Amino acid sequence: MALFRSGLLVLTTPLASLVPRLAPILNSAAQLVNRTLYVHLQPGMSLDSPAQPQSSPVQATFEVIDFITHFYAGANLHTDLDVRILLTNIQTKSSILPPLASSVQNLAHPPEVVLTDFQTLDGSQYNPVKQQLERYATSCYSCCPQLVSVLLYPDYGPGELSVEPLDVPLTSTIRSSSPVARSPKQPMRGYRRGAVGGTFDRLHNAHKVLLSAACILAQEQLVVGVADKDLLKSKLLPELLQPYAERVKHLSEFLVDIKPSLSFDIIPLLDPYGPTGSDPSLEFLVVSEETHRGGMAVNRFRLENDMEELALYQIQLLKDLNHKENEEDKVSSSSFRQRMLGNLLRPPHKRPELPRRLYVIGLTGISGSGKSSVAQRLKDLGAFVIDCDQLGHRAYAPGGPAYQPVLETFGTDILHKDGIINRKVLGSRVFGNKKQLKKLTDIMWPVIAKLALEEMDLAVAEGKHVCVLDAAVLLEAGWQKLVHEVWTVVIPETEAVRRIVERDGLSETAAQSRLQSQMSGQQLVDQSHVVLSTLWEPHVTQSQVEKAWTLLQKRIQ
Repeated sequence: MALFRSGLLVLTTPLASLVPRLAPILNSAAQLVNRTLYVHLQPGMSLDSPAQPQSSPVQATFEVIDFITHFYAGANLHTDLDVRILLTNIQTKSSILPPLASSVQNLAHPPEVVLTDFQTLDGSQYNPVKQQLERYATSCYSCCPQLVSVLLYPDYGPGELSVEPLDVPLTSTIRSSSPVARSPKQPMRGYRRGAVGGTFDRLHNAHKVLLSAACILAQEQLVVGVADKDLLKSKLLPELLQPYAERVKHLSEFLVDIKPSLSFDIIPLLDPYGPTGSDPSLEFLVVSEETHRGGMAVNRFRLENDMEELALYQIQLLKDLNHKENEEDKVSSSSFRQRMLGNLLRPPHKRPELPRRLYVIGLTGISGSGKSSVAQRLKDLGAFVIDCDQLGHRAYAPGGPAYQPVLETFGTDILHKDGIINRKVLGSRVFGNKKQLKKLTDIMWPVIAKLALEEMDLAVAEGKHVCVLDAAVLLEAGWQKLVHEVWTVVIPETEAVRRIVERDGLSETAAQSRLQSQMSGQQLVDQSHVVLSTLWEPHVTQSQVEKAWTLLQKRIQ
């Protein structure tokens, strides 16, 4: 079990020899640190000499970028560990920065433990070496007062791995737009100002590789564009994206931690070009394999507008070895959002006024979202389902609790010849007329709520423990006060329109008008405890519902 919330890992082995050792080293570190793991590269440093070791510059080469990529790729196996490779001592060939200062660098999460791959000959926790390690760590970074030091002795498996540099170069993970062939030991050029862009939702290790490469290349300022507004509409499950301010907060903390000497200009990215299409002082742009074509488009745009091309650096995507069905095979925020489906996003409401032995879920979603199919799946799993549309029909029926009040308000000309309320006629009276609609909802919503409470009592009498209140207007009507949790089914608006047209025979314009009269998926999700989606095949929806149901059972037992 991890003992420390934050730690500093000092790596002293030559980089090429470190790669086959990464998995065991990370496994050992993850047994001690459970939140933030800072990594400091100082290949070749000895901790058993009498002299106090000093932090020295590490030449920024393509090999260094390759190593950083491999390290973050290995960190993907430790999903709860926030790894941050520090870049203060990594300098490019044309570094504009002064030599390393002796000042101590502040970190957002001061390390409580310092770890190292440096090993003594006898394999012990040799006290003088640990003292040297602690002195070195505190001379470089702000650490907790009671800093603990540990020499890692990972299990490397059969046979000892050589600490000598290997002749086999690391797999290339970065490509420059320069036509000159690169070599692993080739020093990287530095630039005054450059740019990088992305959504940066739930900052993950692939983002960190992209940002680290940009930070190494930039010597004075890095412009970071963060996608917002229209650029988010095409994203998968955009309702689950972190708000812009939250993404910027996490991004800023990471950037300042890894290279505080840089000036960072973090701006909203509202179009595909962003500042790269208008700022002539920018010199480079870091892109991924996925966005390389966009980088080339930026350069064409710059040439058309009499600006110099940017040096493009393309970073290899990180493979996600644990991706599931319908998830991308790369490390991706989209996959992380998919994995949130069915999970509890915020604490449930306490509802002491509801029946004691009944746990109530409010199920909602925009028209066409597949809410009714999810309700049926929950019913099949054992839930008691209350269909608020059906309750509305009961309330409207002759002799029902809303029948007379509706007639008194809207007149008898809304009736069929047989005395039944003509809902189409009534609907035409209130559609687009907020005042008339409020008159109707003021009658109907309290009546339906009362009928729903009666149904809950029936659920208890039948011995049910979970009740689902299926209601398209759950939140508009204020019925969240009748439930412990709100579950929302989301779907892209374009797919909702397609389904409504196919199901109800409406035109696309009429379908869009219907959706615009409702709360948006984002508004619903902002008040939800659990989110589901019917975007994929039925068996994928079934898996989501079963996952949500299983987690619910654990919460209420």
